[in-house]
Amino acid sequence: MATSKTTNTYNRQNWEDADFPILCQTCLGDNPYIRMTKERFGKECKICSRPFTVFRWCPGAHMRFKKTEVCQTCSKLKNVCQTCLLDLEYGLPIQVRDAALKLKDSLPKSDVNKEYYIQNMEKELDKADAGSLNAKLGEPNDLLVRLARTAPYYKRNRPHVCSFWVKGECRRGEECPYRHEKPTDPEDPLADQNIKDRYYGVNDPVADKLLKRAAAMPTLEPPDDKTITTLYLGNLGTLTEGDLRDHFYQYGEIRSISLVPKQQCAFVQYTTRAAAETAAEKTFNKLILGGRRITIKWGRSQGRTGPAHQQAEEIYPAVPGLPGALPELSNNFFNLEPGHIPLPSMPPPPSLMVPPLFGTPPLQPFFFNHGPPQLPPFAPPVVNNTGTSTATTSTAPPGVGDVSVPPPKVPVHYPSQDPNRMGAIQRE
Repeated sequence: MATSKTTNTYNRQNWEDADFPILCQTCLGDNPYIRMTKERFGKECKICSRPFTVFRWCPGAHMRFKKTEVCQTCSKLKNVCQTCLLDLEYGLPIQVRDAALKLKDSLPKSDVNKEYYIQNMEKELDKADAGSLNAKLGEPNDLLVRLARTAPYYKRNRPHVCSFWVKGECRRGEECPYRHEKPTDPEDPLADQNIKDRYYGVNDPVADKLLKRAAAMPTLEPPDDKTITTLYLGNLGTLTEGDLRDHFYQYGEIRSISLVPKQQCAFVQYTTRAAAETAAEKTFNKLILGGRRITIKWGRSQGRTGPAHQQAEEIYPAVPGLPGALPELSNNFFNLEPGHIPLPSMPPPPSLMVPPLFGTPPLQPFFFNHGPPQLPPFAPPVVNNTGTSTATTSTAPPGVGDVSVPPPKVPVHYPSQDPNRMGAIQRE
């Protein structure tokens, strides 16, 4: 059945005729000077099936040509890019954004209801308060901030894999505009993506992967030491101390900020532990300053001899297989067994006794209890009638005249005990 002239004219009035597309930074590319071709009513929208203006461009060198896939009305309803259908603010799939913001999709999927709904929404978008429709999309969310990209992902604009090269039949060589790489695994869920499923936020493999990553993300647990009130900030770049103070002052009173420009890090110390825990919770994996995602960690305790250090020794037991501590003995230098260690109350074994060097009698066995051996007393020299110096005088036997007898030799143990050396005997 042919449509009437009035109906045909009304439908043509609702066709889109735009001057510039709604695109994200990744789809535009890194080249600030690009050429775009504009084709009015070139194709129909893949969501609402209405003709719209198609834009086509190359985002950069060694990239594939890209074009708009949906009309601007469908793009504004979901706040997505016309090409990749990802959120314009966070660069995430619609399913992830709606799950984080708890939004419900009210767009019908049947043809008649869809056309009626979109026509009514166009009238709402043309009003002055059209911004109220996307008011909730601008609300900050911790999950979206953690999953969002901080920089454009230009790798998504690369050419597709050359199917002829996979078969071994490509004859272009380096002039081939497609990639000569191994394709992805066909069983990989990311290899099967549907543009309608991404727009409606159902069965999106990319969204499922991101949600699983969000569930497995680590959390920053506060340390057990309650005296730690310092946070470590990394990947600062060219941020100054004033920039850090302006942002972290909202969580509590700051005691000091230590900036290390060479390492691109800083230490923020709060006056209270509650303020430090609040700052760590609000900024961990969420803080972006100067286009950089700031790394947040807890500072380390300066004292290692307190209760926290003792608790760490209790938590971490000794490693099995390591030698034990040496026995606390002052004379066990060779780590001998207790039965072989000479104690003060027992003599050393015969194997450890050293023979005397000068022929002196050996020491008494129990010299530890009786002290060192006593040397014989030194007898001073005596001068006789003849004028000669002798050590001692003796009585001559009967029938013998007064003859001097040489004194007996005193045993000399050390050179310092020699009487001749000490000067006790006068020499002529």
